[in-house]
Amino acid sequence: MRRRTLIAGALAATPIVAGCSGGGTTSESTAAGGRTTLSYGIWDPAQAPGMAAIIKAFERDNPGISVEVQVTPWTSYWTTLRTSMRGGTAPDVFWMNAVNIQLYAANGVLEPLSEHISRDGTPVGRHPKALVDIYAYEGTQYGLPKDFDTVGLWYNKALFDKAGVKYPDESWTWDDVRDAARELTNPKTRVYGIAAEMDRQAKFYPTIFGAGGYVLRDGRSGFADPRSLEGLRFWTDLVDRGWSPPQSAMSEVRARNLYLSEQVAMNYDLSAMASFMYATPAIKDHGGVTVLPKGRERATVIHGLANVISAKSAKKEAAWKFVDFMARREAAEIQAKGGITISSYEGTQDAWLKSMPEFGLTCFIDMLDYAVPYPSSRNTAVWEDQEYLLLGAPFSGKGGVEQAARTLARQMDRALDEEDK
Repeated sequence: MRRRTLIAGALAATPIVAGCSGGGTTSESTAAGGRTTLSYGIWDPAQAPGMAAIIKAFERDNPGISVEVQVTPWTSYWTTLRTSMRGGTAPDVFWMNAVNIQLYAANGVLEPLSEHISRDGTPVGRHPKALVDIYAYEGTQYGLPKDFDTVGLWYNKALFDKAGVKYPDESWTWDDVRDAARELTNPKTRVYGIAAEMDRQAKFYPTIFGAGGYVLRDGRSGFADPRSLEGLRFWTDLVDRGWSPPQSAMSEVRARNLYLSEQVAMNYDLSAMASFMYATPAIKDHGGVTVLPKGRERATVIHGLANVISAKSAKKEAAWKFVDFMARREAAEIQAKGGITISSYEGTQDAWLKSMPEFGLTCFIDMLDYAVPYPSSRNTAVWEDQEYLLLGAPFSGKGGVEQAARTLARQMDRALDEEDK
């Protein structure tokens, strides 16, 4: 059997119904007094308090519905979700990401939302279009965004001051990054100018787009495109010149940790990591962030989570009321106050920005104008697995990025062809 057939069987073989207190074949009106209990699957415990506050507001407006949060760690979230689908205990509502949305939508395990949105006037247009588009499949909306990430250039002001280098700002280009990385690298103190980690979302996707290249277009890989190669070389050149730690140093300790421990002066990283930066005293005191430097053009990557409904939930109307509420202003404002993620609802980000005023986080909002959606296909994970496998050697300073990228493009195209079989 082909991989897609196996995955489809795992996703679609068993009806998806409510989990925990709402499991089995429970109907829309359940529990004592006819109260409906929804299960809500998430993976980030740091966001649980914020979700609880939103649920409290939702239950106040919908006294006949209660929501129970099920937190499953990221490392086991998708495996647990597939298992619960087979066992008939999947959550009524759960978090979805760009990597998996098309796979789940194509296999009929998600409730189509377009008719619900049209009927109830859900303010989808208040969320970034690039993000909304991620959660549509073949013209139908399957998920509604709750938050978003963009990628910025984080920098350590103390290390810049010590090296006598000007802080980065919106005028910076890739040449400025290279010049600063050279001046900030100090072998004696084991400080590197920047961390060229092999990270798709935070590192090489943004520079591929900034070079005018692409990852996926019209069902074909863009890794062999000359502009895409230019975006990859931005990072491999930094490794080759010794201005970044070797990849071996980041195989177990992430670039983020090297930045937090002040071993690298600059790091491309997500807006979602701001709270981690803020919790580190040294970075809180002298950390900064700005928009990504310009390559041939300005670009960053936008990604964010969406709420989806199980297609087999026995409580779809109640589930829709909750998902609709989560996509509106009140829920967005509650989420923003938590300071963990950026609410995707337009005009509600101020609370998040004010929660960490030392950083000047407005750059993450400013980049929405040129943010590129996180690339995905029906079986994204299949070709994403090949990225790290084939690009490992060039990112480790062993050269050959052009050959590796072309091999990756061929293998990615084969994987994309398999999606249609």
